[in-house]
This record gives sequence, structure tokens and C-alpha cells, in this order.
Amino acid sequence: MRDFLKNAPSLVVSLVVHVIVVVVMLLITFELNAIGPDVTLESIFTEDLPKEQMEQQLELETKPAETMNVISGGTPSTAVGAASTAASVPVDVQQANVLNEAVVDAPRVETMVLSDEVMAADLGEGEITGDVGAMVEGYGDAMGIITQELVRMMRQQKVTVVWLFDESGSMVDDRKEIRENYLRVYDELGIAAQQDKELKRRGSEQLLTVVASYGKGVHVHTVNPSADVEQIKAAIDKVPIDTTGEENMSQSIAKVIRDNHKPRSKRKLAVIVVSDESGDDGLFVEEAIVAAREAKAPIYVMGRESMFGYPYAQQRWRYEDKAKGIDETFWLRVRRGPETAFPECLQWDGIRPRWGGQSAGFGPYEQVRMAKQSGGIFFVLPGNEENLVTRGENEKRKYDFLAIREYTPLLLARRDYIAERDVSDFRRDLWRVIATLNPNQNKLLFESFNTELNIQDEHYPLLLEDFKKVAAVQAVRANNAMNLVNTAITILENVKPLRAKEASSRWRAGFDLAHAQLHIFRLRLFQFLLTVDQHANNMPMPAKEDSNEWNFWRNRQQIVPNEDQFKRLKTFFKLTMERDEYLAMVAAEETKSLELLETVKKEHPGTPWARRAEREQQEGFGFRVGDRLWDPKDVRRTIKLPNL
Repeated sequence: MRDFLKNAPSLVVSLVVHVIVVVVMLLITFELNAIGPDVTLESIFTEDLPKEQMEQQLELETKPAETMNVISGGTPSTAVGAASTAASVPVDVQQANVLNEAVVDAPRVETMVLSDEVMAADLGEGEITGDVGAMVEGYGDAMGIITQELVRMMRQQKVTVVWLFDESGSMVDDRKEIRENYLRVYDELGIAAQQDKELKRRGSEQLLTVVASYGKGVHVHTVNPSADVEQIKAAIDKVPIDTTGEENMSQSIAKVIRDNHKPRSKRKLAVIVVSDESGDDGLFVEEAIVAAREAKAPIYVMGRESMFGYPYAQQRWRYEDKAKGIDETFWLRVRRGPETAFPECLQWDGIRPRWGGQSAGFGPYEQVRMAKQSGGIFFVLPGNEENLVTRGENEKRKYDFLAIREYTPLLLARRDYIAERDVSDFRRDLWRVIATLNPNQNKLLFESFNTELNIQDEHYPLLLEDFKKVAAVQAVRANNAMNLVNTAITILENVKPLRAKEASSRWRAGFDLAHAQLHIFRLRLFQFLLTVDQHANNMPMPAKEDSNEWNFWRNRQQIVPNEDQFKRLKTFFKLTMERDEYLAMVAAEETKSLELLETVKKEHPGTPWARRAEREQQEGFGFRVGDRLWDPKDVRRTIKLPNL
């Protein structure tokens, strides 16, 4: 007995320790079993992706669903949806015979299913971000997904949804399609209400709708939030066509959120934006995000793909007056990009401003950022737009997500984007080249621009003396532009060693494409000068009797100076080399330029950068001169163009 009492303390301690260990092990097993069924993760990748790369895979269906599959509205994500002196050709146009009048000035793969209970308990509504790019086949598919989103929200509380339509003329057909598909939302909500006990318990008017539209300002077309489908359709019919051409999208979103958010109300607020443009007030995108976060209102956007690295797209507009015999087609510029906070591609093609014509594979920066930051979804509608101007009618405008997923833009606020860009010498200098060689006035995206980069390649006078006067001015511009290109190549050559250390595939691709394009542009400018000289010194007769102008058309064949032209070149450009040596130098530059384009295609296959490189190859860098009759009555200037 005495020995037992003596050893009792150690026995008690041992017993307590073993009990604690057993209890802890039981708790661990219990917690794992409790959490396990709520999370299902499937991946087709052989390597793990960072958490921020995981996105929700959306199921598409065009008919009203007979059963409802409720999924979470947003998943954590930070991805976007879904210089040594280089060899140069010396040019001194001041010495050219044809230019003696010139005066030179100083120059979707991850699937994550989380139960609503886990979303509410573990993440919290204010902490989740939205889907950044759901590719859908049309408004019907988008409606189906939105229905699922509304059901998910309605299981928590009643909902008021604001439909905000772009008033531009290009959206008339889109509004009609949405109007016809709107009944689907209520059909599926009715099915959900029959199947879901929680929705049954909440009773009537679980979903109220507000219809509004925007152009320069906001217009509301429903007197009060309504659940009447016919009233909603009638309200959509009231959306006007804005004639100002201004689209203040971001400010309009912020306004409708603040006008419809009732802090003491138990109703959930959501906004659905329908637009084919990115808006003219991108500086206010953060204001819209703040309003959405304060109201806990997700923003859903039904939009189009952005133009690749470029703010604008062109849409065809036809004017026809049979009585006067007028039938003219115009290309009108609309704002639809870029996909990043600032353009990451050259805005110039070596002669004139580059144009859109190529999709980016991602939505416009402002729209995607608002959807992501508010917990909504950006719907990438199909690209089969009849009036969108593209390079070739059969251009494929959808990219494989597997090919471009690592090129997703970083959706930071513009101020943060600039700060992160300028920390890197590689990125900062690439941006410096892009900004310097910018011929477009755009106060939002660029601090300055250089219209002198825009070289006239059409509407040259037919008579020789008049031709020389216009050509002289344009050749001076070409010479100055070539000097800028040489400087830009030097800048990129200086930071080229940093490319291997650059973590972003987007920035590496941007560098590769810009580097190749600059070499092409230098050859293009030189060929332009050779073409001007050749045409002025061998002025042919017009091929057509009624022609009134000369035009320079792009051509894949280059001019190889003959003995006579080389003699002029040697004098004009102060060359010290002989013809064979000179031609070998130019040929080497051509070979290098084409090799750089091939490198872009090889390093970045299946991406917009590779497609752009292929286009540069197809266009070449030569010119041919042709004559034509161009609007002698100047009819086009009398036609009033619409503001799309």
C-alpha cells in the first residue's frame, strides 16, 4: 500500500497524458471526416497550380433546366478571365533629289465545388472574388448561369437584380435577344422554388428586377423593382439609343448600386451589365468596385473579348441612298480594350496606327476587374459579330485556354499596376518603347502621343510636282520615325539579358513581339523611302483614265535597288560601301527580322502574340504604288456618322 501511494503521482501523470493523446487523435479524425465531403477538387494538370489559379468551371445549357444544381458564385483568384546599338540602315532623306522641298525639324480547367455552408462559414461573402472569364455560346447560356447564381443568393436572402444596358446603337440586337431569353430566368426559378425547401419558405417576390441603361448618363426604366416579366420586357424595350457617343460605364455602375442599395434592407443586390464596349470612363473603375464592395453586390458582365493590346475595335457601318446613288461603308472606332490596365503592345505598325482586328482571348480590363473584385462573373460572349472588322472573314477568334492560361493579365488597380511595372527595368523599358512609339491620343492610357509617326500612304497627287511636295513631307516623317525605331531597338537590346529572369509569360511575349516588330518596322520604313524614290524617278502613266491619285499598298515583295537607284542611294545616304556589300547587309537584316518573328511563334504558340507575328509575316514590309479614282465629289464628308 505504501509503495502504491509512493508511485501514485507518476501513474496519474501517465494516465492523464495517455488520455489527452487519445482524445486529440479522436478529434483530428473527427475533423477530417467532417470537412472531407464538402470539397471536391479535380484537375487535369500533372502539376499543382497555385491557389489563385483555380477557377470555377461553368456548365452551359441552352434550355431551361428541369433540376437546379447550385454552385458557388466565386472562387479565390488573382488571374484574369476566364540598349548596344543594333545594325541599322543609314538614311538621310535631306539629300534625296525627290525630297528637296523637305524641311527637317529636330527629330477553364479547374473544377472546385464548395457547398454554400462552407462558403458562408469559411470564406465570407466579402472575401471571395468572382469568375474572370466564362466563355459562353450566347445570351441563353449566360442566362442559365446567372439563374444558378441568383438561386444561390436567394437561398440566403431575397434578391434585387439591376439590369444595366449599354445604350449604344450596336447593342440593339443584343437587347432584343436578352428580352426574349429573360423568361428563362423565371422558368428556372420556378423549378428551383418547387425543389428547394429554403426557397419555398421565403415566399413570394424573392426576385425583383430593375431595368436601367447608360450612355452619357443613367436612365431607369422601371418605376419600382418588379417581379412582373411583361413589365420587365416592356422596360427593356424603352432603352434608348444614345447619340452622344459617350459611355460612362463605371460611373453608371456605381450610381445604380448606390441608388438601389438599402443598408437596412435584407434584400441582396446584384448588377448585370450588358455591353460590347469597355466604356470611356475607365478612371472611375475603382469607384464602381468600392460601391460594389460596400453593398456586397456582385457585378456580372455580359461582354465581348477585348482587342489584343489595343484600346479600339472597328465596326462596319454602311450608308446607302439609292435615290442619290450613294453606297458607302465606313469603319467606325469603338472602345473595347485593352485587356490589361495599360497596353502592353506597340500601338503602331511602322507606318500608321495599328488597328484592332484581333481578339485578346480575355475581356476588357475594366469589366473583368469589376466582375472579379465584386464576386461576379465576366461572360465572354461568342465572337461572331457581323460588323466587327477583322483580318479575314474566317479568322479564328477563340483561343485554347491551355495555350493562354499562363498569359493571363494581372488585374491590379492601375496605380498598383504602374508601381509593380516600374520596379522592373525590363518591364519599365518595354513600356517606355510602347509609350514613345504611340501615335494615338488617349488621355486615359498614355500621357503623350506622337502624331508625326502617322505616315501618309494614300491620297497622293497624280501630277509629279505635286506628288513630290507631299512625298517630301512624308519622307521626313519616315526618316524621323526610323531614328526613333533605332533608339527603341537599342533600348530593348540593352534589357534583353533580363528577359530570362522575367517571371511573367505576358511580359516575355510582349518583349519578343515588340523586338521582332521593330526590326520589321525599320525595313518597312526603308522600303517606303525606296518606293517613294523609285516612283518619283520613274513616274509612270496612270493605268486608268479617270484616276485622280496615287496610293501606296502593302506588298510582300521588296525593292532591290538597281545600279541607277543605288547610285542615288550612295549619294543621298552618304554610303561608303559598294552595292554588293550594301545588299548583303539589308538581306541579313531581313533574315534576322523573319527569324525573330519565327521565335515569337515558337516560344508562344497558340497565343495572340504568335498570331500577330504571323500577320506581320503575311503583310511583309514592301510597297507597290497604284492609281485610282477616289471620291471626286467628296461625298463621304457630307455623311453624318453615328456615335457607336
